[in-house]
Amino acid sequence: MSQIEPKWTVEELGGDGVSKKDLVAYLQETGANDFLVAHKLNGKLTSVVKTAKKPALIEAYKQLFETKQFRTSDEIPASEVKKEKAADPEEETKQEGADSSGKAALEKADEPKYTKKVTKKGSGSRPPAKGDRVSVFYTGRLENGKEFDSNVKAKGRKAPTPLVFKVGTGRVIRGWDEALMTMVKGEKATLTIQPEWAYGQRGVETAGIPPNSTLIFDVELVDIE
Repeated sequence: MSQIEPKWTVEELGGDGVSKKDLVAYLQETGANDFLVAHKLNGKLTSVVKTAKKPALIEAYKQLFETKQFRTSDEIPASEVKKEKAADPEEETKQEGADSSGKAALEKADEPKYTKKVTKKGSGSRPPAKGDRVSVFYTGRLENGKEFDSNVKAKGRKAPTPLVFKVGTGRVIRGWDEALMTMVKGEKATLTIQPEWAYGQRGVETAGIPPNSTLIFDVELVDIE
């Protein structure tokens, strides 16, 4: 294993051609378990990829070849390292409890922070995909019924125009991104979005949205491009 040559150059690592998944998979296949534990790269591939940052992975890649802490043939798979470390029954129980709590917290974090009530079915055949341009009419209000924004009302002689943006790219609040990607062209719905997927603790003072506000939007998905 000491004769292993680097798979990528530093320039290649900094580009889009090498993903986090590529790096983690290579490090787990090549690095010794002690090295992986030290850099928090042990465990299931998907879990490590989800939490790892690419700059840290690149640094670990460099250190692997500097320290030559390569994997030997008698080492267990990287995904099983954590289980081996918890050989003591008491420690294993603690670890299982921590894993269970962490999993529960993660599942809770992944729960949708909005609800959608369809008020008119659409005529479209598919919802928009991430990056599609969508056109939307909307009216936003607080839980007390106070309206804070709308683009459905005509301004003078000008007819109202929909808001156009690329959905799923963070151009709008997350509640909008997530909900609109479940709608079809022509559909109307009422969205109730919790603060976490709206404007959170900061609110938008200039728009009259207090911190930690649950927002309600009547939206119409006019078009998908």
